[in-house]
Amino acid sequence: MTMSLGHEILLIAIGLVIGAVIGFFVSRLVMKKYLKKNPPINEQMIKIMMSQMGRTPTQKQINQMMKAMNNAK
Repeated sequence: MTMSLGHEILLIAIGLVIGAVIGFFVSRLVMKKYLKKNPPINEQMIKIMMSQMGRTPTQKQINQMMKAMNNAK
């Protein structure tokens, strides 16, 4: 039982589409888990971190750290 070239191309295209859809949802799930485990740093986290180090941060220092972190990405 042989398939024509058109059927083979159709099956390959369907397989690629199904693989892309599955890959999208798997990567989305992995990214959600990663962000839940490692949330992005915000101003409140910087304030807490500097307070734990014994410093009282000013808003200017917080803004400088946020800018430095955003530029490092």
